[in-house]
Amino acid sequence: MYKTIDERIRKALRHHIHERYKTDVPVVTERPPKLAMGEVASPVCFELAKRLKKPPRALAQEIANSLKPIPGVARVEVAGGGYLNAFLDRAEFFRAACSESLKEAPAPKADAPKVLVEHTSVNPNKAAHIGHLRNAVLGDTFCRLLRYAGKRVEVQNYIDNTGVQVADVVLGFTHLEPRTPGEVRALADQPKFDYLCWDLYTRVTQWLAEDKSRLELRAQTLKQIEEGHGEAAKMAEVVSTAIVHCHLRTLDRLGIDYDLLSRESEILHLKFWDAAFEMLKRRGAIQYATSGKNAGCWVMQLPSDRGTPESEEEPTEMAEAKIIVRSNGTVTYVGKDIAYHLWKFGLLGRDFYYQRFHTHPDGHEAWTTASGAGEAGAPPCGHAQEVFNVIDSRQAYPQQVVKRGLARTGPAAEAEQSTYPA
Repeated sequence: MYKTIDERIRKALRHHIHERYKTDVPVVTERPPKLAMGEVASPVCFELAKRLKKPPRALAQEIANSLKPIPGVARVEVAGGGYLNAFLDRAEFFRAACSESLKEAPAPKADAPKVLVEHTSVNPNKAAHIGHLRNAVLGDTFCRLLRYAGKRVEVQNYIDNTGVQVADVVLGFTHLEPRTPGEVRALADQPKFDYLCWDLYTRVTQWLAEDKSRLELRAQTLKQIEEGHGEAAKMAEVVSTAIVHCHLRTLDRLGIDYDLLSRESEILHLKFWDAAFEMLKRRGAIQYATSGKNAGCWVMQLPSDRGTPESEEEPTEMAEAKIIVRSNGTVTYVGKDIAYHLWKFGLLGRDFYYQRFHTHPDGHEAWTTASGAGEAGAPPCGHAQEVFNVIDSRQAYPQQVVKRGLARTGPAAEAEQSTYPA
């Protein structure tokens, strides 16, 4: 729509100048530096002034006063030494843009490069709140724009079902409101289970703050969940799966669809991290710390300036160490994300199994990753040429670390195609 109005303005100026001044000059337009100066600006009067030997601002004022109305333009004003600035009729523009958005997006070519967009990624320990939904709406809008531009888009929602937030809910069901996995499964079938867990999560946060020694219980629970063993792991599976279904029902009301729900548990169980770990060690991207506060951890040395983490300069004495594997053997979020991104680009040499998980109201099926017993008919996932992560800008630094990890494993070109907000 903007291009249409822009062309109307240029055409109207060419015609008006020809009729009024009996001459033809090239008419170019540009976007003003500030929205307060309008949406379209033209410096045509500077070129016209050379022809007519008149001051450009006086010519601009003459044209602004005599120019016939242009459909979609509310007014034309003079700015600076002789710019013509057009202000669009925003109500009309919005109506036209909405009408245009109803048109079917062109079908992408089968061999078109795949663009992978990850968005939403709500921790499956509580109900989705307005901040989560903001991310989902932004991500979905971005996907629709890409499709409208003819891109082949795969939409993923990362499910952190082995993270500390889920572990805290499990702690609540084992220490504050003791229940078996079966009893929790029965609760999960009730409405608003996600809100029940939210309240419990808040209570656990307070419970942990009252006695710091309880953090060891959290660490033990988290390790069991990551390893997939014991009652804690069974309960975490029940909790996270039920809450993801709650999230999807909420997002269905907004018309937001997904192709794949990538679960962190499969990244661990299928040993994605093991493959990535070997790549990082082989390339010298990470080192084992034998002393200091990070003793026993695998760390990645990073420049101390967080604004330039992609720099290829050798680490200095002022470099900081980002923990990738903790001293207890558990992998940090960043480490797992490096493995996940290698898979996204088809560089890991491993793949998930897939199962159907949810059918959206429009009939579109969302699949989920699985450790085994995959279903037939799953769409091809991953192997993207471009990756976009729609996340909170406060996560920009961890994403830069992931990007650096990708570059250090060799695929620098792929690292450059991994994009995040900054």
